[in-house]
Amino acid sequence: MEAAAKYGGPIMVTFSKGGGQFIAGKSVDNTDDKASIAGTIAGAKHVHEVAALYGVPVVLHTDHCQKAWLPWIDGLLAASEEHFEQTGQPLFSSHMLDLSEEPLEENIGICKSYLEKFAKVGILIEFELGVTGGEEDGVDNTDVDSSRLYTQPEEVFYAYEQLSQVEGGAFTCAASFGNVHGVYAPGNVDLQPIILYNSQEYIKEKIGSDSDKPMKFVFHGGSGSSVEDIQYAIGAGVIKMNIDT
Repeated sequence: MEAAAKYGGPIMVTFSKGGGQFIAGKSVDNTDDKASIAGTIAGAKHVHEVAALYGVPVVLHTDHCQKAWLPWIDGLLAASEEHFEQTGQPLFSSHMLDLSEEPLEENIGICKSYLEKFAKVGILIEFELGVTGGEEDGVDNTDVDSSRLYTQPEEVFYAYEQLSQVEGGAFTCAASFGNVHGVYAPGNVDLQPIILYNSQEYIKEKIGSDSDKPMKFVFHGGSGSSVEDIQYAIGAGVIKMNIDT
């Protein structure tokens, strides 16, 4: 937040499930994710209090949540609902659900059910299609089949169509186009951001949209990407990029 105030905001502050547990204290019992929930909520409340001192807009986000970790999100959502009742604003701005290990229909079905809850309190959902390679927060996709690193336009459209049915819902898509978690030197990651352009064109044709970028994309595993690939991805509708993860 200090850097954002110095160089110009806004800024995004992101908590992971493991980070929440660390904030609570590693010695605390984490049965039912209670330490991860308490620590993440505590961190979010700290940001709310301190952000006012810096005078910059802050987006509060949570990172990858796989299916087994959904009780963590349930606890955070309950805190946001309480905060919303008191202030008219959610405690968290957005949550990332990574159900890419599940079949497409189940992935988007669960995301849709959460988005219906999120929309009531103004929370955006970030969802993942395909798999981001490498390892992050204990999830290791180092040896994943390379074909799963590239999302297909039909999958992106299916997600767009389903989530657009949620009234007031806001969502972003972390589609896979060869991106990999971790720190890599430029040239060691085979990115294919043309997938994002193809997906936008496919959706545009399907829904008859006037917009060239109906889907808002997120770029995971951005470390080691060339400036050209980054600029190309932004041109395809990427609005958020994760680096050094």
